[in-house]
This record gives sequence, C-alpha cells and structure tokens, in this order.
Amino acid sequence: MFKILDKVIGFITQSIAAIGITAGIAVAFTNVVARYVFDASFVWAADLSIYLFLWSAFFAAAYCFKKDAHIAVTIVLDIVPTYIAKYMLILSYLITLVFLLAVSYYGYEYILLVIDLDERSIDLWDIPMWIIYLVIPISFAFAGYRVLEKLVTTIKTPHEECVQISEAEHVLAELNKNKNVQKNKNVQDLEKMVKDVEKKTGGML
Repeated sequence: MFKILDKVIGFITQSIAAIGITAGIAVAFTNVVARYVFDASFVWAADLSIYLFLWSAFFAAAYCFKKDAHIAVTIVLDIVPTYIAKYMLILSYLITLVFLLAVSYYGYEYILLVIDLDERSIDLWDIPMWIIYLVIPISFAFAGYRVLEKLVTTIKTPHEECVQISEAEHVLAELNKNKNVQKNKNVQDLEKMVKDVEKKTGGML
C-alpha cells in the first residue's frame, strides 16, 4: 500500500511540476508574441502563467524532499558523533513535519473561508480562487508525507549510516564501485583533486 502511495505521490508531484513550468512558459511566451507581433494580448495570460509557475514551484519543492534536494547546512552533523547526529536529524524531521502539516491544515481552513466568501479570479475566466489555493494544502501534505518517510527511515537506520555523504564522496564512491576503473595513478590524482576542492570549498561541491 505504501509503495503504491509513494509512486502515486511521486507521479503527481513530478507531473504537476513539469507540466506547470512548461505550460507557464508557453503561455507567457505566447502572450509576449501576441503583444509585440500582433499588437494584442490575452487578459488571462498573466494570471494563468503566475498560477502555473506557483503550482510547479510548490509541487517541485514537495518532490525535492524525496530527493534530499533542498539546501541543508550539515556542518554540525559532520563534527558531532554519529549517534548524536541521528537524534539531531530526527528532531529536524519532526520540526519540519509539524510545520508542513500545520501549513497544510491551515491552508485547508483558508480554502473553506475562500469558498464561503465566493472569491473568484477576475481575469481568469471567473474561476473560483479556492481551486488555485488548493496547491497549498495538497503540496504541503505531500511534502509532509515525504518527510515522514525520511523520519521513519532515519529511525530504522543505524546511526553510523544516517549522516549523508557529500557529493564529492559520492563521486569517489562511484569510482570505487566501477569495476572497469582501475586504481591507477590517474584515479588517485582525481581523488586527491576532489578532496582538495572539497576542503577549499567547505563542502559546497
């Protein structure tokens, strides 16, 4: 059941993020061409492109929780013992989860208010605004589910394996796993170069 839910949420977030940014660019581009080439423009184009970008950004942010693509400062996690780092990760996930679910809940409450007020978009075909605002409770709920997954995984994972390795260490790990790459001088030089860059950039590689 959870595997199916994971795939469904992943498909929805990826699809909306990709379709939203693509459609938003297409609408904005079409409106610019219409304005400067044909001296005409679509009244609804500006609002529609903004809402499409908004939905794309929110669902892309939700998807990034699955891929650990959000910016994270791990300086403290790198210097403390791994068992302490694990508890710090659990605490950070708990705080993030509470925040995301709170925003999702109050986003839902706000939608009920918008429905009661019958707020509508003036330029975008008079559609009810609660449809636009659905992005808040849904995307934050999806993001909360992803954080819950991370929380459960972190709790089950031994503390030695909880702290994520850097991108530079990922590169080195891939080199070591590749059976076709020999541990020759070139590879050793590459490892040294990556470690030097990692040191000089403070782990920002």
